[in-house]
Amino acid sequence: MKISILTMFPQMFDSYLQGPVLQRAIRKESLKIEIIDIKDFAPGSYRHIDDSPFGGGAGMVMRCQPVLDALRYAQGTGDGSTQSGTAVSAAMTPAGRRFDQKTARRYAKLDHLILICGHYEGMDERIYRHVDEQISIGDYILTGGEIAAMAVSDAVIRLLPGAIREGSTSEESFENGLLEYPQYTQPAVYEGEAVPEVLLSGHHEKIRKWRLRESLRRTLLMRPDLLEQREMTAEEAEILEELAKERK
Repeated sequence: MKISILTMFPQMFDSYLQGPVLQRAIRKESLKIEIIDIKDFAPGSYRHIDDSPFGGGAGMVMRCQPVLDALRYAQGTGDGSTQSGTAVSAAMTPAGRRFDQKTARRYAKLDHLILICGHYEGMDERIYRHVDEQISIGDYILTGGEIAAMAVSDAVIRLLPGAIREGSTSEESFENGLLEYPQYTQPAVYEGEAVPEVLLSGHHEKIRKWRLRESLRRTLLMRPDLLEQREMTAEEAEILEELAKERK
């Protein structure tokens, strides 16, 4: 797939582009990524990309022309023609729909994902009419959309073939609607604290049941809202009932 990121501050992505997972996806030819400087599409020597909001108020608003010209460039090949395949453009904005793992998996199946980084007080509202989706990574405000675009693209890239070891994502948090179970590695005892004995037993079924129980326990404690959305198996329902009794 190809990911295009439209930004006013392309230098923020310099170190991000050197990340090992991203570079591995590029080497495996699963990924092409480009950073497009919105300022390159602003007219004049001053590259006027923002202006004061109509109606007054603090801050500046990103103007339609440079953002939309950059978007049209990303949607094409640079010569006015259009690219084939499935494509989605998404603007990073606190007013957008919450980004989640389901969305990451949907994006990972695209041929082309275009992410637009807002800044200042945001973008002219008319810009949003030209994008497919508006995405937020949480209920808080960042200085700009660059960090959000990195988070979204990272979540997508790691799902691409060859980006990380096959099978590594299957039991992670949110993949099955639950938080991931606790993980341990060597040494078996560190400063008097031991790894749960069941993980050293080699008994695969006991390990599976322990991991499921701890996954449900962690979700119940940290993200009970996820359990409300999940259709439970009989085994999971029984474990949750036991965990609820433990908490009383």
